[in-house]
Amino acid sequence: MLKVGITGNIGGGKTTVSKIFEVLGVPVFYADDAAKKVMVEDPILIDALKQAFGTESYFDDGTLNRKHIASIVFNDEAQLAKLNAISHPAVFRAFDNWVAQQQAPYVIKEAALLFESTSYKMCDYSVMVTAPLELRITRVMQRDGFTREEVESRNAKQFSEEKKIRLANYVVRNDDTELVIPQVLALHKLISSLVYW
Repeated sequence: MLKVGITGNIGGGKTTVSKIFEVLGVPVFYADDAAKKVMVEDPILIDALKQAFGTESYFDDGTLNRKHIASIVFNDEAQLAKLNAISHPAVFRAFDNWVAQQQAPYVIKEAALLFESTSYKMCDYSVMVTAPLELRITRVMQRDGFTREEVESRNAKQFSEEKKIRLANYVVRNDDTELVIPQVLALHKLISSLVYW
Protein backbone atom coordinates (compact mmCIF):
# COMPACT_ATOMS: atom_id res chain seq x y z
CA MET A 1 0.00 0.00 0.00
CA LEU A 2 1.39 3.37 -1.01
CA LYS A 3 1.35 6.27 1.42
CA VAL A 4 1.00 9.76 -0.03
CA GLY A 5 1.48 12.91 2.04
CA ILE A 6 -0.43 16.07 1.15
CA THR A 7 0.57 19.43 2.54
CA GLY A 8 0.33 23.14 1.86
CA ASN A 9 0.74 26.37 3.76
CA ILE A 10 -2.16 28.00 5.54
CA GLY A 11 -4.99 28.79 3.10
CA GLY A 12 -3.37 26.81 0.29
CA GLY A 13 -6.22 24.32 -0.04
CA LYS A 14 -4.68 21.04 1.12
CA THR A 15 -7.93 20.00 2.84
CA THR A 16 -9.97 20.78 -0.29
CA VAL A 17 -7.64 18.61 -2.38
CA SER A 18 -7.78 15.83 0.24
CA LYS A 19 -11.61 15.90 0.18
CA ILE A 20 -11.52 15.38 -3.62
CA PHE A 21 -9.32 12.31 -3.11
CA GLU A 22 -11.86 11.08 -0.53
CA VAL A 23 -14.63 11.40 -3.12
CA LEU A 24 -12.47 9.19 -5.37
CA GLY A 25 -12.48 6.55 -2.63
CA VAL A 26 -9.01 7.19 -1.23
CA PRO A 27 -8.83 7.00 2.60
CA VAL A 28 -7.45 10.21 4.12
CA PHE A 29 -5.78 10.60 7.53
CA TYR A 30 -6.09 14.17 8.79
CA ALA A 31 -3.03 14.73 11.00
CA ASP A 32 -4.34 17.88 12.72
CA ASP A 33 -7.56 16.10 13.76
CA ALA A 34 -5.53 13.09 14.89
CA ALA A 35 -3.26 15.35 16.96
CA LYS A 36 -6.26 16.75 18.84
CA LYS A 37 -7.48 13.21 19.47
CA VAL A 38 -4.20 11.71 20.70
CA MET A 39 -3.69 14.64 23.07
CA VAL A 40 -6.62 13.34 25.12
CA GLU A 41 -6.30 9.61 24.38
CA ASP A 42 -2.60 8.66 24.23
CA PRO A 43 -1.39 8.08 27.84
CA ILE A 44 2.30 8.40 26.87
CA LEU A 45 1.66 11.77 25.26
CA ILE A 46 -0.57 13.02 28.10
CA ASP A 47 2.10 12.18 30.67
CA ALA A 48 4.82 13.87 28.59
CA LEU A 49 2.74 17.05 28.15
CA LYS A 50 2.05 17.25 31.89
CA GLN A 51 5.75 16.86 32.64
CA ALA A 52 6.74 19.49 30.07
CA PHE A 53 4.03 22.10 30.65
CA GLY A 54 2.60 21.31 34.09
CA THR A 55 -0.37 19.31 35.38
CA GLU A 56 -2.60 22.29 34.58
CA SER A 57 -2.18 21.28 30.91
CA TYR A 58 -5.27 19.15 31.49
CA PHE A 59 -8.55 19.86 33.22
CA ASP A 60 -9.90 17.45 35.85
CA ASP A 61 -12.23 15.87 33.27
CA GLY A 62 -9.24 14.91 31.09
CA THR A 63 -9.72 17.55 28.40
CA LEU A 64 -6.72 19.51 27.17
CA ASN A 65 -6.24 23.02 28.53
CA ARG A 66 -5.46 24.52 25.13
CA LYS A 67 -5.35 28.08 26.46
CA HIS A 68 -2.68 27.15 29.02
CA ILE A 69 -0.46 25.42 26.45
CA ALA A 70 -1.01 28.13 23.83
CA SER A 71 0.03 30.80 26.34
CA ILE A 72 3.35 28.97 26.81
CA VAL A 73 4.20 28.13 23.19
CA PHE A 74 2.61 30.99 21.22
CA ASN A 75 5.56 33.39 21.20
CA ASP A 76 8.30 31.02 22.31
CA GLU A 77 10.00 29.08 19.51
CA ALA A 78 11.82 26.75 21.93
CA GLN A 79 8.61 25.82 23.77
CA LEU A 80 6.78 25.31 20.45
CA ALA A 81 9.59 23.04 19.28
CA LYS A 82 9.28 21.11 22.55
CA LEU A 83 5.51 20.71 22.05
CA ASN A 84 6.04 19.46 18.50
CA ALA A 85 8.79 17.06 19.57
CA ILE A 86 6.43 15.55 22.14
CA SER A 87 3.26 15.41 20.04
CA HIS A 88 4.52 14.44 16.57
CA PRO A 89 5.62 10.89 17.54
CA ALA A 90 2.13 10.24 18.96
CA VAL A 91 0.56 11.34 15.67
CA PHE A 92 3.05 9.12 13.80
CA ARG A 93 1.90 6.15 15.92
CA ALA A 94 -1.74 7.00 15.24
CA PHE A 95 -1.01 7.13 11.49
CA ASP A 96 0.72 3.74 11.55
CA ASN A 97 -2.23 2.20 13.41
CA TRP A 98 -4.69 3.78 10.99
CA VAL A 99 -2.76 2.58 7.91
CA ALA A 100 -2.79 -1.00 9.25
CA GLN A 101 -6.61 -0.91 9.18
CA GLN A 102 -6.95 0.33 5.58
CA GLN A 103 -7.63 -1.87 2.55
CA ALA A 104 -7.15 0.67 -0.26
CA PRO A 105 -4.39 0.60 -2.93
CA TYR A 106 -3.06 3.85 -1.48
CA VAL A 107 -3.82 6.22 1.40
CA ILE A 108 -3.26 9.89 2.03
CA LYS A 109 -1.87 11.70 5.06
CA GLU A 110 -2.98 15.33 5.11
CA ALA A 111 -0.66 17.36 7.32
CA ALA A 112 0.14 21.06 7.57
CA LEU A 113 3.62 20.24 8.92
CA LEU A 114 4.39 17.25 6.68
CA PHE A 115 7.92 18.49 5.92
CA GLU A 116 8.55 20.41 9.15
CA SER A 117 7.72 17.31 11.25
CA THR A 118 9.74 15.03 8.91
CA SER A 119 6.65 12.79 8.57
CA TYR A 120 7.03 13.00 4.79
CA LYS A 121 9.73 10.36 5.29
CA MET A 122 6.96 7.95 6.32
CA CYS A 123 5.31 8.48 2.92
CA ASP A 124 6.23 7.10 -0.51
CA TYR A 125 5.30 10.34 -2.28
CA SER A 126 4.40 13.87 -1.26
CA VAL A 127 2.11 16.47 -2.81
CA MET A 128 2.31 20.22 -2.23
CA VAL A 129 -0.86 22.28 -2.73
CA THR A 130 0.21 25.80 -3.59
CA ALA A 131 -1.38 29.23 -3.97
CA PRO A 132 0.00 32.80 -3.90
CA LEU A 133 0.38 34.35 -0.44
CA GLU A 134 -2.10 37.19 -1.02
CA LEU A 135 -4.79 34.74 -2.14
CA ARG A 136 -4.11 32.50 0.86
CA ILE A 137 -4.30 35.43 3.29
CA THR A 138 -7.64 36.53 1.82
CA ARG A 139 -9.04 32.99 2.01
CA VAL A 140 -8.12 32.50 5.66
CA MET A 141 -9.36 35.95 6.70
CA GLN A 142 -12.72 35.20 5.06
CA ARG A 143 -12.89 31.58 6.26
CA ASP A 144 -11.67 31.89 9.85
CA GLY A 145 -12.09 35.57 10.65
CA PHE A 146 -8.35 35.98 11.32
CA THR A 147 -6.61 39.30 10.94
CA ARG A 148 -3.97 39.67 8.27
CA GLU A 149 -1.28 39.71 10.97
CA GLU A 150 -2.57 36.42 12.45
CA VAL A 151 -2.43 34.69 9.06
CA GLU A 152 1.05 36.06 8.35
CA SER A 153 2.24 34.93 11.79
CA ARG A 154 0.97 31.38 11.24
CA ASN A 155 2.39 31.27 7.73
CA ALA A 156 5.79 32.37 9.06
CA LYS A 157 5.92 29.30 11.33
CA GLN A 158 5.81 27.00 8.28
CA PHE A 159 8.50 26.31 5.68
CA SER A 160 8.22 28.60 2.66
CA GLU A 161 6.14 27.42 -0.28
CA GLU A 162 9.30 27.41 -2.40
CA LYS A 163 11.07 25.05 -0.02
CA LYS A 164 8.06 22.72 0.15
CA ILE A 165 7.74 22.67 -3.65
CA ARG A 166 11.39 21.60 -3.87
CA LEU A 167 10.78 18.80 -1.35
CA ALA A 168 7.51 17.56 -2.88
CA ASN A 169 7.19 14.96 -5.63
CA TYR A 170 4.07 16.59 -7.09
CA VAL A 171 2.44 20.02 -7.01
CA VAL A 172 -1.25 20.93 -7.26
CA ARG A 173 -1.88 24.58 -8.11
CA ASN A 174 -4.89 26.01 -6.30
CA ASP A 175 -4.44 29.58 -7.47
CA ASP A 176 -7.73 30.11 -9.36
CA THR A 177 -5.88 29.95 -12.71
CA GLU A 178 -6.09 26.15 -13.13
CA LEU A 179 -9.01 23.89 -12.25
CA VAL A 180 -8.12 21.73 -9.25
CA ILE A 181 -10.29 18.67 -9.96
CA PRO A 182 -8.57 17.77 -13.27
CA GLN A 183 -5.17 18.06 -11.53
CA VAL A 184 -6.32 15.72 -8.75
CA LEU A 185 -7.82 13.25 -11.26
CA ALA A 186 -4.53 13.16 -13.17
CA LEU A 187 -2.60 12.66 -9.94
CA HIS A 188 -4.99 9.91 -8.82
CA LYS A 189 -4.47 8.11 -12.12
CA LEU A 190 -0.69 8.46 -11.84
CA ILE A 191 -0.49 7.30 -8.22
CA SER A 192 -2.84 4.38 -8.94
CA SER A 193 -0.44 3.27 -11.70
CA LEU A 194 2.45 3.26 -9.18
CA VAL A 195 0.71 1.07 -6.62
CA TYR A 196 2.33 -2.13 -5.49
CA TRP A 197 0.77 -4.54 -3.00
